[in-house]
Amino acid sequence: MNDGPLLRARGASRRFGDHVALEPTDLEVHRGEALALVGPNGAGKSTLLAVLAGAVEPSKGTVEWAQGVRAGWMPQRPAHYGRLSPRQNLELFARLERAGDPQRMLERLELPDDDRPAAALSVGNRQRLDLAISLLPDPDVLLLDEPTAALDPRQRRRLWETARGVRDAGGAVVLVTQNLEDLEHVADRVAALLDGRVVFDGPVAAYLTSEAAGSLR
Repeated sequence: MNDGPLLRARGASRRFGDHVALEPTDLEVHRGEALALVGPNGAGKSTLLAVLAGAVEPSKGTVEWAQGVRAGWMPQRPAHYGRLSPRQNLELFARLERAGDPQRMLERLELPDDDRPAAALSVGNRQRLDLAISLLPDPDVLLLDEPTAALDPRQRRRLWETARGVRDAGGAVVLVTQNLEDLEHVADRVAALLDGRVVFDGPVAAYLTSEAAGSLR
């Protein structure tokens, strides 16, 4: 097994016009770890996650993935088609990914299996549909943006179990969160951002007693 990082950012930054959303950032994600990206609104967390996922190109620097690594990305905004049912969405993305079992995902995430379009589902069910889509390729690295924001307590527990399963199978998880419970139940490492910069990178326990945690709460 390759002991190198599954994912590495080297001086990756991102500008939107004159606005610097992400300062040059170095970050590595290794097998068997769950990294939480934390910080106030506008700190650059979602931008960093999108850059890592390849959904947004860095303005400078690079993002490198280990060869053969499969990624699953769940953005904060809906990543499915509102006019299609959950099954139709999963079947479509399974064809696009050339991987995945839509029936298994419907059952695993307890999604409605009828003709209702995704747009008619509850916010929580739509979020679970996005999670199911991200899991279709059986990812080695799972990238999640505020994954528990709209979930009830039972579904949050199910998501934590799913994320830990990816990590414990030798993969990795990177999640954007403002929920301290996510740190407790999933993360073993924290990268805290402020004004587009990583101001802390270390174990959860060290973060909770750091100055960074006090300034970001």
